[in-house]
Amino acid sequence: MSLWKRSLAARFICFTLLSLMLSQAVVFFISWDEHGQAIRKTAKGEIFSRCASLARVLEATPPALQTDILNASNTSAARYWISTDGLKDASAWREEAWERLAQPLPRVSFPGHTVPAEARPDFARNGARNGSAPSSQWIDLKPEAWPLSRPAKFLYLDDATGMGLAVRLANGAWLNTAFAKPAQDGFWTSQSTVALGLSALLLSIIAVFAARGIAQPLRRLAVAAEALGRGQEIVPLPETGPDDIRRTAEAFNRMQARLHRFVDDRTRMLAAIGHDLRTPLTSLRLRAEFVSDEDVREKMLSTITEIQTMTEATLAFAREDASAENTRTVDLSALVESLCDDLAELGYDVSFSEGQKISYSCRPDALRRACRNLVENAIRYGERARVSVERRADSIEIIVSDDGPGIPDSAKEQVFTPFFRMESSRNRETGGVGLGLSIARTIVRRHGGDIILINKEKGLHAAISLPPLDGGPPLVCRGVSVAGATDNIKALEPAARSASA
Repeated sequence: MSLWKRSLAARFICFTLLSLMLSQAVVFFISWDEHGQAIRKTAKGEIFSRCASLARVLEATPPALQTDILNASNTSAARYWISTDGLKDASAWREEAWERLAQPLPRVSFPGHTVPAEARPDFARNGARNGSAPSSQWIDLKPEAWPLSRPAKFLYLDDATGMGLAVRLANGAWLNTAFAKPAQDGFWTSQSTVALGLSALLLSIIAVFAARGIAQPLRRLAVAAEALGRGQEIVPLPETGPDDIRRTAEAFNRMQARLHRFVDDRTRMLAAIGHDLRTPLTSLRLRAEFVSDEDVREKMLSTITEIQTMTEATLAFAREDASAENTRTVDLSALVESLCDDLAELGYDVSFSEGQKISYSCRPDALRRACRNLVENAIRYGERARVSVERRADSIEIIVSDDGPGIPDSAKEQVFTPFFRMESSRNRETGGVGLGLSIARTIVRRHGGDIILINKEKGLHAAISLPPLDGGPPLVCRGVSVAGATDNIKALEPAARSASA
């Protein structure tokens, strides 16, 4: 079941083999009856021909030699005998025929030659006598129905190949012929098994190649979509193959181009807003300097400085989001440990729990900044930071724990909103402009992960959850976020409009 769920080739093989079995079953049921009828018809023609030839030989042979001729004509599947007391009724004749067929072939002696007796076939064991005959009475054969120009009597011994024939000779005696072959092994033989096995193997190989031809473009599309969601730009997918696959690749390439164009347009818009805001802010600052009331002047300058700080932070965030940092593989544990060592050298209470080496493909500078924001928040509001890197079954987590008051459940999503600050502890005097967690989550989401906040008995547990990287084709990375940058720019636009106003 696991292979059925995971592998397209396995499904193709199963459906192919199922189709093969159903087709073979249909062919078997259609041809089995025709096969039996063909065998019976062939045996019937053979008996008619042999009986007619033997009748001519007996009529041309002296009576003293007829017994030897009959014994020499007997085979393992046929018996011949002459009855001079007339033809018995069908039931009695049938019983006598089975008795003669069950007897071994007699030893035949000719002048200077002796034919040894043969072992009798086991009709009961092979199932030749397997039921009542289709007709319990004699069937009259007209002269045109068989080789001789005289009538004859015919009946079936069973439902298989058993049959009997009686023809009257010129001297008034009856030549009796009984024929029955032991039941065959059936339609399903070793040759049938080998043929079906070879057919199944051949069809399975064809199904594997067919499934690979379909699965490879889908796998390439899945890797490309995952890379696009992590902020990487890939080489356009090859627009080849069947129409359905080709149209899917074309749609994906168009989507990628539109997303990048959308992000570039919004980034340029924010850059233009920031550039245009500097002039009026500078003008306001100059005019505030001429205000005679000192208290009013200080308040105006403080407000202008706050607006300028928020604007600069917004533009720096947007510029960094569009920066061209390439993706590369680094030791994630070493990256986080070096960050903790740097902060510890600056006098912060930061500790790192060493773990296993974890190689991860990412944008290291951006991911380092996200970790730094979480660690600095833990130090600022939780007194100390305890950092560790752990590999889970379905993720890689960078865990930052502190001893602070935690965050109410109702505010766990709001703290990621740009410029949001909690009134109780994260106000303007103790914190920045409120972009730290927003920047951190945007960076992490650009890597395909997320930030999870969990309140513990003492302190907050912040975990950067990153998806494990699967192998894929080489990617050409430009470092521009698509999904993450789109969400980020949309979140910053209200703040930019507010600052502009």
